[in-house]
Amino acid sequence: MQHLFDLAEMQGIRIEYAPLRGRDGEYRHDLKLIRLREGMSPRRLRSVLAHELGHAAFGDVPSPYGPLRARQERRADEWAALRLITLDAYRDAELIRDGHIDSMAHDLGVIPRIVGAFRRVLERELARAVA
Repeated sequence: MQHLFDLAEMQGIRIEYAPLRGRDGEYRHDLKLIRLREGMSPRRLRSVLAHELGHAAFGDVPSPYGPLRARQERRADEWAALRLITLDAYRDAELIRDGHIDSMAHDLGVIPRIVGAFRRVLERELARAVA
């Protein structure tokens, strides 16, 4: 997980912990600041930090427009997934856990949403390769 903190530092992004209500994290592009909810489990913290770094990488500013917000969230999850999960680790977890996302997430040290994002990326790349 240290590599995520190092990545934030290299980009000039500050990280602070706060008692966020109803959210695990947020990225403020105008302040170059990631705020994380206090008291998260290590795998949730790792997943949320990587997700928020994804927002930072794309310069996302929260949108009140639902479809754009959903796109930003998917893109940040996929960015996080590609930095937290390797293809070999995913393949091994999928084989051992018979594709059960919650179990795979536990084995991979991430939250299930990140496994789902990794799977979406794989399916999209497979579709491109076949087309």
